[in-house]
Amino acid sequence: MLWKLMRGFLLLIVLLFPLWAVQAQSDTDTATYLVQAGDSLWSIAQRFRVSVTELAAVNNLQNPNQLVVGMELTIPAIEGYRGRLTSLPLTYGESIQWISRKYQISVEQIIRFNHIISPNELYAGAPLVLPEEQIATVPLPCFSMPEEMTPLEVSILMQTNPWQIAAQNQLTQTIQLLPGEPYLGLAETHGETIKNLVCPFAEIKLSPTRFLQGKTAVVRLQGKAAMNLQVSFMGRDIPLIEEAPETYVVLLGVHAMADPGLYPLEIYLLSGGTVQYALSQMVNVGKVDYPYDNPLTVDPETIDPAVTEPENELWASYAQTFTPQKYWQGEFVFPSPLSKDYCLSSGDCWSSRFGNRRSYNGGTYDYFHTGLDIVGKEGVEIYAPADGVVVFAGPLTVRGNATMIDHGWGVYTGYYHQKEVYVQVGDRVQAGQVIGLVGATGRSQGPHLHFEVWVNGVQVDPLDWLTQAFP
Repeated sequence: MLWKLMRGFLLLIVLLFPLWAVQAQSDTDTATYLVQAGDSLWSIAQRFRVSVTELAAVNNLQNPNQLVVGMELTIPAIEGYRGRLTSLPLTYGESIQWISRKYQISVEQIIRFNHIISPNELYAGAPLVLPEEQIATVPLPCFSMPEEMTPLEVSILMQTNPWQIAAQNQLTQTIQLLPGEPYLGLAETHGETIKNLVCPFAEIKLSPTRFLQGKTAVVRLQGKAAMNLQVSFMGRDIPLIEEAPETYVVLLGVHAMADPGLYPLEIYLLSGGTVQYALSQMVNVGKVDYPYDNPLTVDPETIDPAVTEPENELWASYAQTFTPQKYWQGEFVFPSPLSKDYCLSSGDCWSSRFGNRRSYNGGTYDYFHTGLDIVGKEGVEIYAPADGVVVFAGPLTVRGNATMIDHGWGVYTGYYHQKEVYVQVGDRVQAGQVIGLVGATGRSQGPHLHFEVWVNGVQVDPLDWLTQAFP
Protein backbone atom coordinates (compact mmCIF):
# COMPACT_ATOMS: atom_id res chain seq x y z
CA MET A 1 0.00 0.00 0.00
CA LEU A 2 2.82 2.40 0.95
CA TRP A 3 4.64 1.58 -2.29
CA LYS A 4 1.50 2.37 -4.28
CA LEU A 5 1.22 5.74 -2.54
CA MET A 6 4.89 6.56 -3.17
CA ARG A 7 4.57 5.48 -6.80
CA GLY A 8 1.51 7.70 -7.19
CA PHE A 9 3.33 10.65 -5.61
CA LEU A 10 6.36 10.18 -7.89
CA LEU A 11 4.05 9.96 -10.93
CA LEU A 12 2.37 13.21 -9.88
CA ILE A 13 5.78 14.92 -9.61
CA VAL A 14 6.74 13.66 -13.08
CA LEU A 15 3.47 14.91 -14.55
CA LEU A 16 3.66 18.34 -12.90
CA PHE A 17 7.37 18.97 -13.52
CA PRO A 18 6.89 20.20 -17.12
CA LEU A 19 4.24 22.64 -15.87
CA TRP A 20 6.61 23.98 -13.21
CA ALA A 21 9.37 24.25 -15.81
CA VAL A 22 7.13 26.15 -18.20
CA GLN A 23 5.94 28.43 -15.40
CA ALA A 24 9.52 29.09 -14.30
CA GLN A 25 10.55 29.84 -17.86
CA SER A 26 7.61 32.20 -18.40
CA ASP A 27 8.52 34.01 -15.18
CA THR A 28 12.00 34.74 -16.54
CA ASP A 29 10.92 35.55 -20.11
CA THR A 30 9.29 38.81 -19.10
CA ALA A 31 8.99 41.98 -21.13
CA THR A 32 9.11 45.16 -19.05
CA TYR A 33 8.66 48.90 -19.52
CA LEU A 34 10.08 51.78 -17.48
CA VAL A 35 7.39 54.38 -16.71
CA GLN A 36 8.20 57.82 -18.12
CA ALA A 37 6.96 61.31 -17.23
CA GLY A 38 3.50 61.89 -18.71
CA ASP A 39 2.61 58.19 -18.85
CA SER A 40 -0.70 56.89 -17.60
CA LEU A 41 -1.90 53.32 -17.22
CA TRP A 42 -4.27 53.90 -20.13
CA SER A 43 -1.59 55.36 -22.45
CA ILE A 44 0.83 52.51 -21.67
CA ALA A 45 -1.89 49.91 -22.27
CA GLN A 46 -2.79 51.57 -25.56
CA ARG A 47 0.87 51.73 -26.62
CA PHE A 48 1.46 48.04 -25.97
CA ARG A 49 -2.00 47.06 -27.21
CA VAL A 50 -3.15 45.33 -24.05
CA SER A 51 -6.18 46.05 -21.88
CA VAL A 52 -5.87 48.35 -18.87
CA THR A 53 -7.40 45.61 -16.70
CA GLU A 54 -4.81 43.06 -17.82
CA LEU A 55 -1.91 45.49 -17.36
CA ALA A 56 -3.10 46.43 -13.85
CA ALA A 57 -3.66 42.80 -12.84
CA VAL A 58 -0.25 41.48 -13.93
CA ASN A 59 1.45 44.33 -12.02
CA ASN A 60 -0.82 44.12 -8.92
CA LEU A 61 -1.96 47.72 -9.34
CA GLN A 62 -5.15 48.36 -7.41
CA ASN A 63 -5.16 52.09 -8.15
CA PRO A 64 -3.95 53.89 -11.31
CA ASN A 65 -2.40 56.54 -9.01
CA GLN A 66 0.13 53.92 -7.91
CA LEU A 67 1.91 54.53 -11.21
CA VAL A 68 5.09 56.58 -10.66
CA VAL A 69 7.97 57.63 -12.91
CA GLY A 70 10.74 55.02 -12.86
CA MET A 71 8.46 52.10 -11.99
CA GLU A 72 9.16 48.98 -14.05
CA LEU A 73 5.98 47.38 -15.36
CA THR A 74 5.58 43.87 -16.67
CA ILE A 75 4.03 43.88 -20.14
CA PRO A 76 1.72 40.89 -20.73
CA ALA A 77 0.99 39.17 -24.05
CA ILE A 78 4.63 39.27 -25.24
CA GLU A 79 5.88 35.73 -24.81
CA GLY A 80 9.41 34.45 -25.20
CA TYR A 81 11.16 37.79 -24.70
CA ARG A 82 13.08 38.94 -21.67
CA GLY A 83 14.16 42.55 -21.58
CA ARG A 84 12.98 46.12 -21.37
CA LEU A 85 10.76 47.52 -24.10
CA THR A 86 10.14 51.13 -25.03
CA SER A 87 8.21 52.92 -27.74
CA LEU A 88 9.12 55.51 -30.35
CA PRO A 89 6.85 57.50 -32.63
CA LEU A 90 7.16 56.18 -36.16
CA THR A 91 8.90 58.76 -38.33
CA TYR A 92 7.40 59.46 -41.73
CA GLY A 93 8.95 57.20 -44.36
CA GLU A 94 9.88 54.38 -41.98
CA SER A 95 8.48 51.04 -43.11
CA ILE A 96 8.59 47.86 -41.07
CA GLN A 97 11.45 46.66 -43.30
CA TRP A 98 13.43 49.85 -42.70
CA ILE A 99 12.89 49.63 -38.91
CA SER A 100 14.13 46.03 -39.08
CA ARG A 101 17.31 47.10 -40.88
CA LYS A 102 17.88 50.24 -38.84
CA TYR A 103 17.70 48.57 -35.42
CA GLN A 104 18.76 45.05 -36.44
CA ILE A 105 15.49 43.49 -35.31
CA SER A 106 13.65 40.87 -37.32
CA VAL A 107 10.40 41.80 -39.01
CA GLU A 108 8.74 38.96 -37.11
CA GLN A 109 9.80 40.43 -33.76
CA ILE A 110 8.48 43.88 -34.68
CA ILE A 111 5.14 42.37 -35.70
CA ARG A 112 4.99 40.36 -32.46
CA PHE A 113 5.93 43.26 -30.16
CA ASN A 114 3.34 45.53 -31.80
CA HIS A 115 0.61 42.97 -32.56
CA ILE A 116 0.56 44.27 -36.14
CA ILE A 117 -2.21 42.92 -38.36
CA SER A 118 -2.35 45.48 -41.19
CA PRO A 119 0.37 47.68 -42.80
CA ASN A 120 -1.98 50.67 -42.30
CA GLU A 121 -1.22 50.47 -38.59
CA LEU A 122 2.26 51.85 -39.36
CA TYR A 123 1.19 55.43 -39.99
CA ALA A 124 3.43 58.42 -39.29
CA GLY A 125 3.47 59.20 -35.57
CA ALA A 126 2.12 55.82 -34.49
CA PRO A 127 3.87 54.45 -31.38
CA LEU A 128 6.19 51.56 -32.23
CA VAL A 129 7.29 49.17 -29.50
CA LEU A 130 10.96 48.13 -29.71
CA PRO A 131 13.64 46.62 -27.43
CA GLU A 132 15.32 49.45 -25.52
CA GLU A 133 18.84 48.10 -26.01
CA GLN A 134 18.40 47.89 -29.78
CA ILE A 135 17.38 51.51 -30.34
CA ALA A 136 20.49 52.68 -28.47
CA THR A 137 22.69 51.49 -31.35
CA VAL A 138 23.72 54.03 -33.98
CA PRO A 139 22.73 52.77 -37.45
CA LEU A 140 25.08 52.89 -40.42
CA PRO A 141 24.43 55.52 -43.11
CA CYS A 142 21.68 54.80 -45.62
CA PHE A 143 22.21 54.08 -49.30
CA SER A 144 19.92 53.32 -52.22
CA MET A 145 20.57 50.66 -54.88
CA PRO A 146 20.65 52.38 -58.32
CA GLU A 147 18.63 50.94 -61.21
CA GLU A 148 21.70 50.75 -63.44
CA MET A 149 23.94 48.86 -60.99
CA THR A 150 23.88 45.30 -59.67
CA PRO A 151 24.32 44.48 -55.95
CA LEU A 152 27.77 43.09 -56.80
CA GLU A 153 28.86 46.36 -58.45
CA VAL A 154 27.57 48.39 -55.49
CA SER A 155 29.32 46.12 -52.98
CA ILE A 156 32.64 46.47 -54.86
CA LEU A 157 32.36 50.27 -54.63
CA MET A 158 31.64 49.93 -50.92
CA GLN A 159 34.58 47.53 -50.47
CA THR A 160 32.38 44.75 -49.16
CA ASN A 161 30.29 41.95 -50.68
CA PRO A 162 26.56 41.65 -51.44
CA TRP A 163 26.08 38.88 -48.87
CA GLN A 164 27.35 41.13 -46.09
CA ILE A 165 25.04 43.93 -47.24
CA ALA A 166 22.12 41.48 -47.27
CA ALA A 167 22.96 40.22 -43.76
CA GLN A 168 23.27 43.77 -42.39
CA ASN A 169 19.78 44.46 -43.69
CA GLN A 170 18.09 41.38 -42.23
CA LEU A 171 17.89 39.71 -45.66
CA THR A 172 18.69 36.07 -46.42
CA GLN A 173 19.48 36.40 -50.14
CA THR A 174 21.26 38.99 -52.29
CA ILE A 175 18.41 38.79 -54.80
CA GLN A 176 16.30 40.63 -52.19
CA LEU A 177 18.43 43.78 -52.68
CA LEU A 178 16.12 45.85 -54.89
CA PRO A 179 16.69 49.16 -56.73
CA GLY A 180 15.27 52.27 -55.04
CA GLU A 181 14.95 50.64 -51.61
CA PRO A 182 16.84 52.17 -48.64
CA TYR A 183 19.54 49.97 -47.11
CA LEU A 184 22.14 50.26 -44.37
CA GLY A 185 25.85 49.63 -44.75
CA LEU A 186 27.41 52.66 -46.41
CA ALA A 187 30.39 53.21 -44.12
CA GLU A 188 32.29 55.69 -46.33
CA THR A 189 31.06 58.49 -48.58
CA HIS A 190 34.34 59.41 -50.29
CA GLY A 191 34.21 59.86 -54.04
CA GLU A 192 31.38 61.14 -56.19
CA THR A 193 30.15 57.67 -57.16
CA ILE A 194 29.77 56.62 -53.54
CA LYS A 195 28.12 59.95 -52.61
CA ASN A 196 25.54 59.38 -55.33
CA LEU A 197 24.44 56.21 -53.56
CA VAL A 198 23.48 58.06 -50.38
CA CYS A 199 19.70 58.02 -49.78
CA PRO A 200 18.24 61.28 -51.12
CA PHE A 201 16.03 61.80 -48.05
CA ALA A 202 17.98 61.99 -44.78
CA GLU A 203 15.14 63.09 -42.49
CA ILE A 204 11.46 63.99 -42.86
CA LYS A 205 9.46 65.69 -40.11
CA LEU A 206 5.73 66.40 -39.95
CA SER A 207 4.41 69.20 -37.74
CA PRO A 208 2.10 68.34 -36.18
CA THR A 209 2.61 64.58 -36.46
CA ARG A 210 -1.16 64.15 -36.36
CA PHE A 211 -2.88 66.40 -38.87
CA LEU A 212 -6.18 68.06 -37.89
CA GLN A 213 -9.30 69.17 -39.75
CA GLY A 214 -9.02 72.78 -40.88
CA LYS A 215 -5.42 73.19 -39.75
CA THR A 216 -2.07 73.93 -41.40
CA ALA A 217 0.57 71.19 -41.46
CA VAL A 218 4.28 71.60 -42.22
CA VAL A 219 6.48 68.98 -43.89
CA ARG A 220 10.26 69.47 -43.61
CA LEU A 221 12.81 67.35 -45.43
CA GLN A 222 16.59 67.10 -45.19
CA GLY A 223 18.24 65.80 -48.32
CA LYS A 224 20.65 66.54 -51.12
CA ALA A 225 20.93 70.03 -52.59
CA ALA A 226 18.95 71.19 -55.64
CA MET A 227 16.41 68.36 -55.67
CA ASN A 228 13.11 68.63 -57.53
CA LEU A 229 10.62 67.41 -54.93
CA GLN A 230 6.84 67.15 -54.92
CA VAL A 231 4.31 66.10 -52.29
CA SER A 232 0.92 64.59 -53.03
CA PHE A 233 -1.81 64.79 -50.39
CA MET A 234 -5.61 64.62 -50.58
CA GLY A 235 -5.60 64.95 -54.36
CA ARG A 236 -3.23 67.92 -54.52
CA ASP A 237 0.33 67.94 -55.89
CA ILE A 238 2.55 70.66 -54.38
CA PRO A 239 6.28 71.38 -54.85
CA LEU A 240 8.67 71.50 -51.90
CA ILE A 241 10.81 74.62 -51.63
CA GLU A 242 14.51 74.52 -50.75
CA GLU A 243 14.36 77.22 -48.06
CA ALA A 244 18.00 76.62 -47.07
CA PRO A 245 20.77 74.45 -48.55
CA GLU A 246 19.58 70.80 -48.41
CA THR A 247 16.49 71.78 -46.38
CA TYR A 248 13.05 71.63 -48.00
CA VAL A 249 9.60 72.65 -46.77
CA VAL A 250 5.98 72.53 -47.88
CA LEU A 251 2.76 73.74 -46.22
CA LEU A 252 -0.38 71.60 -46.39
CA GLY A 253 -3.95 72.64 -45.68
CA VAL A 254 -6.34 70.02 -44.31
CA HIS A 255 -9.99 70.52 -45.27
CA ALA A 256 -12.25 71.39 -42.34
CA MET A 257 -14.79 68.73 -43.37
CA ALA A 258 -12.34 65.97 -44.28
CA ASP A 259 -13.33 62.64 -42.75
CA PRO A 260 -11.07 61.75 -39.81
CA GLY A 261 -8.81 58.79 -40.54
CA LEU A 262 -5.70 57.76 -42.43
CA TYR A 263 -4.65 59.36 -45.72
CA PRO A 264 -1.60 58.64 -47.93
CA LEU A 265 1.10 61.30 -48.01
CA GLU A 266 3.48 60.77 -50.92
CA ILE A 267 6.82 62.47 -51.63
CA TYR A 268 8.50 62.20 -55.01
CA LEU A 269 11.99 63.03 -56.26
CA LEU A 270 11.60 64.04 -59.91
CA SER A 271 14.18 64.24 -62.66
CA GLY A 272 13.35 65.02 -66.27
CA GLY A 273 9.65 64.54 -65.58
CA THR A 274 10.07 61.00 -64.22
CA VAL A 275 10.01 59.74 -60.63
CA GLN A 276 13.51 58.80 -59.42
CA TYR A 277 12.65 58.03 -55.80
CA ALA A 278 9.37 57.89 -53.90
CA LEU A 279 8.04 57.51 -50.37
CA SER A 280 4.46 56.88 -49.35
CA GLN A 281 2.98 56.49 -45.89
CA MET A 282 -0.32 57.03 -44.15
CA VAL A 283 -0.80 60.07 -41.92
CA ASN A 284 -3.54 60.41 -39.36
CA VAL A 285 -6.10 63.22 -39.73
CA GLY A 286 -7.86 63.93 -36.44
CA LYS A 287 -11.25 65.42 -35.76
CA VAL A 288 -11.79 68.95 -34.42
CA ASP A 289 -15.04 69.60 -32.57
CA TYR A 290 -16.18 72.68 -34.44
CA PRO A 291 -19.40 74.15 -32.98
CA TYR A 292 -22.69 74.67 -34.79
CA ASP A 293 -23.79 78.26 -35.44
CA ASN A 294 -27.43 79.23 -35.00
CA PRO A 295 -29.38 78.80 -38.26
CA LEU A 296 -29.01 81.86 -40.51
CA THR A 297 -31.62 83.53 -42.72
CA VAL A 298 -30.16 85.08 -45.88
CA ASP A 299 -31.20 86.21 -49.35
CA PRO A 300 -32.13 82.97 -51.19
CA GLU A 301 -30.07 84.07 -54.19
CA THR A 302 -26.89 83.87 -52.12
CA ILE A 303 -27.38 80.14 -51.43
CA ASP A 304 -28.67 79.22 -54.88
CA PRO A 305 -26.20 76.64 -56.33
CA ALA A 306 -26.57 78.31 -59.73
CA VAL A 307 -24.98 81.39 -58.14
CA THR A 308 -22.74 79.96 -55.43
CA GLU A 309 -21.02 77.15 -57.32
CA PRO A 310 -19.62 79.29 -60.18
CA GLU A 311 -18.52 81.93 -57.66
CA ASN A 312 -16.88 79.34 -55.40
CA GLU A 313 -15.00 77.88 -58.37
CA LEU A 314 -13.90 81.33 -59.49
CA TRP A 315 -12.75 82.30 -56.00
CA ALA A 316 -10.89 79.03 -55.45
CA SER A 317 -9.17 79.33 -58.83
CA TYR A 318 -7.31 82.44 -57.65
CA ALA A 319 -5.84 80.49 -54.72
CA GLN A 320 -4.50 77.57 -56.76
CA THR A 321 -1.34 79.10 -58.26
CA PHE A 322 1.87 78.25 -56.41
CA THR A 323 4.26 81.19 -56.21
CA PRO A 324 7.77 79.93 -55.34
CA GLN A 325 8.70 83.24 -53.68
CA LYS A 326 7.77 83.70 -50.00
CA TYR A 327 6.61 87.27 -49.23
CA TRP A 328 5.59 87.05 -45.57
CA GLN A 329 7.70 86.93 -42.40
CA GLY A 330 6.61 85.56 -39.02
CA GLU A 331 3.10 85.85 -37.60
CA PHE A 332 0.41 87.63 -39.58
CA VAL A 333 -0.59 91.17 -38.54
CA PHE A 334 -4.14 91.47 -37.21
CA PRO A 335 -6.23 92.79 -40.16
CA SER A 336 -8.31 95.07 -37.92
CA PRO A 337 -7.52 98.14 -35.76
CA LEU A 338 -8.85 96.18 -32.77
CA SER A 339 -6.18 95.13 -30.27
CA LYS A 340 -4.81 91.76 -31.33
CA ASP A 341 -3.82 90.79 -27.78
CA TYR A 342 -7.26 91.73 -26.42
CA CYS A 343 -9.08 89.88 -29.19
CA LEU A 344 -7.03 86.73 -28.76
CA SER A 345 -7.36 86.71 -24.98
CA SER A 346 -11.04 87.62 -24.75
CA GLY A 347 -12.46 86.14 -27.93
CA ASP A 348 -14.94 89.02 -28.04
CA CYS A 349 -13.86 90.33 -31.44
CA TRP A 350 -15.44 87.70 -33.69
CA SER A 351 -19.05 86.80 -34.27
CA SER A 352 -18.21 83.44 -35.87
CA ARG A 353 -15.01 81.45 -36.03
CA PHE A 354 -13.49 79.29 -38.71
CA GLY A 355 -14.89 75.78 -39.11
CA ASN A 356 -18.24 76.44 -37.46
CA ARG A 357 -20.95 74.30 -39.08
CA ARG A 358 -23.69 76.36 -40.72
CA SER A 359 -27.31 76.06 -41.84
CA TYR A 360 -29.03 78.60 -44.10
CA ASN A 361 -32.77 79.30 -44.35
CA GLY A 362 -33.77 76.20 -42.38
CA GLY A 363 -31.59 73.81 -44.38
CA THR A 364 -29.24 71.11 -43.08
CA TYR A 365 -25.78 71.81 -41.68
CA ASP A 366 -23.97 71.08 -44.94
CA TYR A 367 -21.80 74.21 -44.82
CA PHE A 368 -18.84 75.31 -42.75
CA HIS A 369 -17.56 78.82 -42.07
CA THR A 370 -14.48 79.31 -44.24
CA GLY A 371 -12.97 82.20 -42.29
CA LEU A 372 -12.99 84.36 -39.19
CA ASP A 373 -15.72 87.03 -38.84
CA ILE A 374 -14.10 90.04 -37.16
CA VAL A 375 -16.53 92.59 -35.75
CA GLY A 376 -16.31 96.20 -36.87
CA LYS A 377 -18.46 99.18 -37.76
CA GLU A 378 -18.98 100.15 -41.36
CA GLY A 379 -16.03 102.16 -42.62
CA VAL A 380 -13.45 100.65 -40.22
CA GLU A 381 -10.08 100.13 -41.92
CA ILE A 382 -8.87 96.71 -43.07
CA TYR A 383 -5.13 95.95 -42.98
CA ALA A 384 -3.05 93.53 -45.03
CA PRO A 385 -1.73 90.90 -42.56
CA ALA A 386 1.49 90.32 -44.52
CA ASP A 387 3.37 91.33 -47.64
CA GLY A 388 1.96 90.02 -50.89
CA VAL A 389 0.48 90.66 -54.32
CA VAL A 390 -3.23 91.35 -54.99
CA VAL A 391 -4.73 88.73 -57.32
CA PHE A 392 -8.42 89.69 -57.03
CA ALA A 393 -10.25 92.90 -56.17
CA GLY A 394 -13.89 93.44 -57.09
CA PRO A 395 -17.59 92.72 -56.43
CA LEU A 396 -19.10 89.23 -56.06
CA THR A 397 -22.67 88.13 -55.25
CA VAL A 398 -21.97 86.10 -52.10
CA ARG A 399 -18.71 87.64 -50.93
CA GLY A 400 -19.63 91.21 -51.77
CA ASN A 401 -16.71 93.53 -52.41
CA ALA A 402 -13.79 91.15 -52.00
CA THR A 403 -9.99 91.05 -52.15
CA MET A 404 -7.51 88.19 -52.34
CA ILE A 405 -3.76 88.51 -51.73
CA ASP A 406 -1.02 86.05 -52.73
CA HIS A 407 1.66 85.75 -50.00
CA GLY A 408 3.73 83.13 -51.83
CA TRP A 409 4.33 79.40 -51.29
CA GLY A 410 0.65 78.68 -51.92
CA VAL A 411 -0.58 80.95 -49.08
CA TYR A 412 -3.43 83.41 -49.80
CA THR A 413 -5.71 85.61 -47.70
CA GLY A 414 -9.26 86.73 -48.53
CA TYR A 415 -11.46 89.62 -47.37
CA TYR A 416 -15.28 89.71 -47.84
CA HIS A 417 -18.16 92.19 -47.50
CA GLN A 418 -16.07 95.35 -47.85
CA LYS A 419 -17.66 98.77 -48.21
CA GLU A 420 -14.73 99.92 -50.32
CA VAL A 421 -11.70 98.22 -51.85
CA TYR A 422 -8.52 100.33 -51.97
CA VAL A 423 -6.28 98.01 -54.00
CA GLN A 424 -6.16 96.66 -57.54
CA VAL A 425 -5.01 93.41 -59.11
CA GLY A 426 -1.22 93.41 -59.38
CA ASP A 427 -0.63 95.81 -56.48
CA ARG A 428 2.23 94.87 -54.16
CA VAL A 429 1.06 95.38 -50.55
CA GLN A 430 2.92 95.41 -47.26
CA ALA A 431 1.97 94.14 -43.80
CA GLY A 432 -0.21 96.73 -42.04
CA GLN A 433 -1.18 98.58 -45.23
CA VAL A 434 -4.84 99.72 -45.46
CA ILE A 435 -6.48 97.72 -48.28
CA GLY A 436 -10.16 98.56 -47.77
CA LEU A 437 -13.03 99.38 -45.41
CA VAL A 438 -15.41 97.13 -43.46
CA GLY A 439 -18.88 96.88 -44.97
CA ALA A 440 -21.94 94.63 -45.25
CA THR A 441 -22.00 93.79 -48.96
CA GLY A 442 -22.87 90.32 -50.29
CA ARG A 443 -24.27 87.62 -48.00
CA SER A 444 -23.80 89.60 -44.81
CA GLN A 445 -26.19 90.23 -41.93
CA GLY A 446 -24.34 93.31 -40.75
CA PRO A 447 -20.99 95.10 -41.02
CA HIS A 448 -17.99 92.85 -40.34
CA LEU A 449 -14.82 91.55 -41.97
CA HIS A 450 -14.78 87.96 -43.13
CA PHE A 451 -11.05 87.10 -43.10
CA GLU A 452 -9.79 83.80 -44.47
CA VAL A 453 -6.47 82.04 -45.11
CA TRP A 454 -5.83 79.56 -47.92
CA VAL A 455 -2.92 77.09 -47.84
CA ASN A 456 -2.25 75.37 -51.15
CA GLY A 457 -5.85 75.31 -52.25
CA VAL A 458 -7.58 74.74 -48.90
CA GLN A 459 -9.07 77.19 -46.38
CA VAL A 460 -7.52 76.83 -42.92
CA ASP A 461 -8.01 78.42 -39.49
CA PRO A 462 -6.82 82.08 -39.65
CA LEU A 463 -6.31 82.23 -35.87
CA ASP A 464 -3.37 79.83 -36.23
CA TRP A 465 -1.68 82.26 -38.61
CA LEU A 466 -2.32 85.17 -36.23
CA THR A 467 -0.74 83.37 -33.27
CA GLN A 468 2.23 81.47 -34.70
CA ALA A 469 4.81 81.80 -37.43
CA PHE A 470 4.67 79.41 -40.36
CA PRO A 471 6.58 77.49 -41.49
